[in-house]
Amino acid sequence: MTPFLRRLLYGLLFGVLVYGAFVMYAGYGALRESLQDFRWLAFVAALCLACFNYFLRFLKWEYYLAQLRVRDVPKTESLLVFLSGFVLTITPGKVGEVFKSAVLFDTHKVPVLVTAPIVVAERLTDVIGIVVLIVVGSAGFPDGLPWAFAGASVVLMFLGVLLWQTPVLVGLRWMHGRAGWIGRIAPKLEQAWHSLRIVARPSALLLPALLSTIGWGAEGVALYLIISGFGIAISLPLCIFFYATATLAGALIPVPGGLGVAEALIQEQLVRVGHAPDGVATASMLMTRIATLWWAVVVGFIALSLLKRRYPSLLRESAAVKSA
Repeated sequence: MTPFLRRLLYGLLFGVLVYGAFVMYAGYGALRESLQDFRWLAFVAALCLACFNYFLRFLKWEYYLAQLRVRDVPKTESLLVFLSGFVLTITPGKVGEVFKSAVLFDTHKVPVLVTAPIVVAERLTDVIGIVVLIVVGSAGFPDGLPWAFAGASVVLMFLGVLLWQTPVLVGLRWMHGRAGWIGRIAPKLEQAWHSLRIVARPSALLLPALLSTIGWGAEGVALYLIISGFGIAISLPLCIFFYATATLAGALIPVPGGLGVAEALIQEQLVRVGHAPDGVATASMLMTRIATLWWAVVVGFIALSLLKRRYPSLLRESAAVKSA
């Protein structure tokens, strides 16, 4: 079994175990009873909002490719390459999405080290957008401020490293002078560092951060629609706040796809703050995560299968894809 399939199967198995634990906690009977009166149009709307977020994230991908002067990739194929990265969404911090850089190399020979830093910039702007949503949603509700502070600290720390590049350059010079594998990877790290400086410089973060704020806010609206589909009245700002804090926690804690962490926070906040019944809260959480997380994995598989039709050797002989 390839490392690619092994990681994917481990993530799927972990997800099944996590969701099975939540079903046991809430009780199968309570979940089934709560679903009887659910308005399923709300779930369809949640899927549409998740797709809207994927579209905005694709615009970010295109923006970063333009910043790196990566051209001559047809928009339809670029979209499929981008969506293929969702296959490994259930990896810690979503770092598996660097897989799409390997796919782009395999299909259009764009060096992985040029585009892989895009994943870092994407996660950085995602954190910025989510922190903005938390700050706005926590007005008059201080429980989310520690998460906002944690996310803002990560952003400021990363920007500090980018702006104060002297330690990085000193480290790279030291690596260049070493023998063995350290000296061999130094030129690759330097190339990746220069790409990262381009896509993650402060002036290049404004538009992607705005797109992230709108996109993740849309998925917060998905939670609102789903809980409303059960007939439970929780305000829209509060639902966006619940979703944003859970998403940030899942991103900062290194577990695959935030599994277990995001689910627990969404469920707990719906019960303790939104005063939703346990069965309804658990059902709402599960349906929201299916619409916003697992639907992405399904979309990624569809995109990858379409790409494999155009490029039959994809995933078969590529050293870049295997290493990613």
